[in-house]
Amino acid sequence: MTDYREILRLASLGLTRTSIGEALGYSRNTVADVLRRAKLKGIEEIPEGITDKYLAELLYPEKVKAKNTRMPDYEKIHKELGRKGVTLTLLWDEYCRECRNSSEIPYSYSHFVLNYNKFARSEKATMHLNHKPGEVMQVDWAGATACIVESVVRETIAANIFVATLPCSGYSYAEAFLNQTQESWTTAHIHAFEYFGGTPRILVPDNLKTGVENPNRNELIINKTYNELAEHYGCAVIPARVKKPKDKAAVEGTVGYISTWIIAALRNSMFFSLFELNEAIKDKLIVFNEKPFQNKPGSRYSAFMEEEQEYLTPLPKEQYESATWKKLTPGFNYHISVEKNFYSVPYEYIKQELDVRVTAASVEVFYNGMRVCSHARHHGRPGFYKTIPAHMPEKHKAYSEWNTERFLSWAKSIGESTVIVINAILSSHKIEQQGYRSCIGVLKLADKYGAQRLEAACAKALSYTPSPSYKNIDAILKSGSDKEDSSKKSEKTAIDETHSFIRGAEYYGRKK
Repeated sequence: MTDYREILRLASLGLTRTSIGEALGYSRNTVADVLRRAKLKGIEEIPEGITDKYLAELLYPEKVKAKNTRMPDYEKIHKELGRKGVTLTLLWDEYCRECRNSSEIPYSYSHFVLNYNKFARSEKATMHLNHKPGEVMQVDWAGATACIVESVVRETIAANIFVATLPCSGYSYAEAFLNQTQESWTTAHIHAFEYFGGTPRILVPDNLKTGVENPNRNELIINKTYNELAEHYGCAVIPARVKKPKDKAAVEGTVGYISTWIIAALRNSMFFSLFELNEAIKDKLIVFNEKPFQNKPGSRYSAFMEEEQEYLTPLPKEQYESATWKKLTPGFNYHISVEKNFYSVPYEYIKQELDVRVTAASVEVFYNGMRVCSHARHHGRPGFYKTIPAHMPEKHKAYSEWNTERFLSWAKSIGESTVIVINAILSSHKIEQQGYRSCIGVLKLADKYGAQRLEAACAKALSYTPSPSYKNIDAILKSGSDKEDSSKKSEKTAIDETHSFIRGAEYYGRKK
């Protein structure tokens, strides 16, 4: 019971609502509501001899229990909850109607639920709650790992085991993955749905990053990719509470069984690939699901087939295409980088944080939930640029007026080595327009250093590599190494010319 007397006493001492709440363990809103009601009742100081009960009745008369209040039958309520579609809200509504018919006062919904939770805890009823068929699938990674042996160096690689369980029947699925990435998590769910032949209405994961981005109970944010997967298969994601293993007790128990009957049972076997390991897990999984129950007839498989399979939602016509969401910010070149390849976005979004959805086939860009653009995903050599002309600023579109002939004509006016460099830059890009900026940069170096030095720098760069870049040539010019080569060549020519006057043909042909 809230200590109204102490709240009023501390308030009279000048303490703030926050300080009172921290001192007594109440929320700031609770303290504020008590002080507001006290002010409305004109209670500034507590009169002598007033009891706590009378004070509570004075401040909160609606909370005073009437003599004819009807106590709900929580044992019956608990049994009804095991039936499909039955919720506490429905049972409370039926309870209220019964109370009105018998002229009794019902509990409020919050009081009704609070007392039921107390009943469930005191009777440990949650241990025996019958899960509704096809409603929930609990998922988790097993703590224990299996092993794969690398066939060449005989190095042992750990494989993580994904486990999914339908609590109603106990029917389970398991699969090994080399990591616990978002892609593995998504793929595991898709395979589990296909194994069960349908989807549940609710997914209950742990608070891992691939499932929940922010596990704060006041602001629960589901991972975007995971939420998209759930929407595709018509599921809702309700993560287990932090440090509350009972929220997914079925999968926690199954993880223990699978660690024994599958992972430990395969401990003496040697697997050289993930495929071999998963084939062995499939065989063990069949044995596990068909293993008879100890305290009741049947098995997990028979219970699933008889009681749960028909309640699962049918699979959609198309399988979910695994996608990864990234937050990316385009630079001043209005391109974003995905797996070391570059895709353009409208230049208006430079330095704006964008949501990027990456699949095996496409790259989609979103801003505030609105799709900005999309590209076919490139899977070749890194460094690929995909630029849509409409994304370019007007001044950059001027580059489209340039072409290969114009650049080569300009380069010929400088020298043969410069022509080779320009050709190399243009041919190094799949789309020649992507090399225009580099070509302009190289050719404009002649304005700063002169055509003769640029030609010498290009020649020197070509002696190092057949495909020099703007950066290579700019570095040579800045360091002045092109001058060193020219001076050495001049000295050699001077020496050759000087020596030619010392001894000639006449000297060696002269007779004594």
